[in-house]
Amino acid sequence: MTRTFAQALAAGPLVLDGGLSNQLADAGHDLSDELWSARLLTDDPAALTTAHRAYVDAGAQVVITSSYQASFEGFAERGVAAPEAARLLGESVALARAAGPAWVAASVGPYGAVLADGSEYRGRYGLTVGQLVDFHGPRIEALAAAGPDVLAVETVPDADEAEAVLRVLAGLGVPAWLSFSVDGERTRAGQPLAEAAALAAGVPGVLAVGVNCCSPGDADRAVAVVAAAAGKPVVVYPNSGEDWDAGARDWRGGSTFVPERVAQWLADGARLVGGCCRVGPAEIAALARVVRERT
Repeated sequence: MTRTFAQALAAGPLVLDGGLSNQLADAGHDLSDELWSARLLTDDPAALTTAHRAYVDAGAQVVITSSYQASFEGFAERGVAAPEAARLLGESVALARAAGPAWVAASVGPYGAVLADGSEYRGRYGLTVGQLVDFHGPRIEALAAAGPDVLAVETVPDADEAEAVLRVLAGLGVPAWLSFSVDGERTRAGQPLAEAAALAAGVPGVLAVGVNCCSPGDADRAVAVVAAAAGKPVVVYPNSGEDWDAGARDWRGGSTFVPERVAQWLADGARLVGGCCRVGPAEIAALARVVRERT
């Protein structure tokens, strides 16, 4: 019988990939479109598989699809009808699967990512939980229908949005992880991370809870907090530690992503470890070596 993702996670830590956008940008692709990496689902799908493969070759055991900023609404603004949008969401899973022997996590970005205005780092969109359920439901169902090994509900800035996504996931029958964007020990919307993480404690289909798209220092502090609050394995994949300058549309400062940090993450309860923005294949290869040494 083929092992499931849940069984693989129970067997030991798994290494996630790094930032898809930086890998694509380094290859010369323009990601200034509001669909971000998802633009290539229509314009250059092979480039996505190539980017995923770089991480598989580096030692990633889990690759995250290019669907983070994809939505029916976003595709509609480009003249893409709903049936084709659903096909493209599913194609993101197939393109990741083609990269090689790795588990495929279908990325479910927050509502704010679709707005492409940085509000995924603020939350508090002015929508009700019910409205967020209506937004997330169709895209999560389309991704689930494509057969990923797990859903990566990531960069969630707000406990209200987490509640909405958890409602959608309940009864869906597809495993998922839930990962918050944080500032210190609070969500980007200002709620205590422990309270936000606890929302998933009683949801059987959520295999892991954690943080991503934050500073490595915030990730260090968050792992133990989430493990205690959610009572589940922790997923953690921070950015490089550089700061995004929205005015200049560029990154500033130096990287503080040190792969050796993973030893403490594992000790505190992390079981899915990787990188997010500005973390590339070289860093993932180094992280994978640390995981092998520690396990």
